[in-house]
Amino acid sequence: QVQLVDSGGGLVQAGGSLRLSCAASGPIPSWYTMGWFRQAPGKEREFVAAITWSAGNIDYADFVRGRFTISKDNAVNTGYLQMNTLKPEDTAAYYCALSPRYLPQVQRSGEYDVWGQGTQVTVSS
Repeated sequence: QVQLVDSGGGLVQAGGSLRLSCAASGPIPSWYTMGWFRQAPGKEREFVAAITWSAGNIDYADFVRGRFTISKDNAVNTGYLQMNTLKPEDTAAYYCALSPRYLPQVQRSGEYDVWGQGTQVTVSS
């Protein structure tokens, strides 16, 4: 089974940017979707964005639309989440994941069967 390693988190001031990466250990099946979720302390894990691995169709949570951009590079089995105009409320552990489902079913964490270990994003005010 493919494994995921997400990276790129860190400490940034409000208004700054970070780029998260999600590297797969092998080829990702073309029918899969890669998603990004986040979880802040004391809160449930929430959907951030998703991209279908073959066609590149994209879905965003409303609270990141216009600030975050999800992308992929099939050649290196890696997905990305570019986060701009970061806010303190974006502080959370961010996780990438793979789902055999297609949009729009992939906003639920239960639809994913492979997860990265998470990378911490902290935005200071």
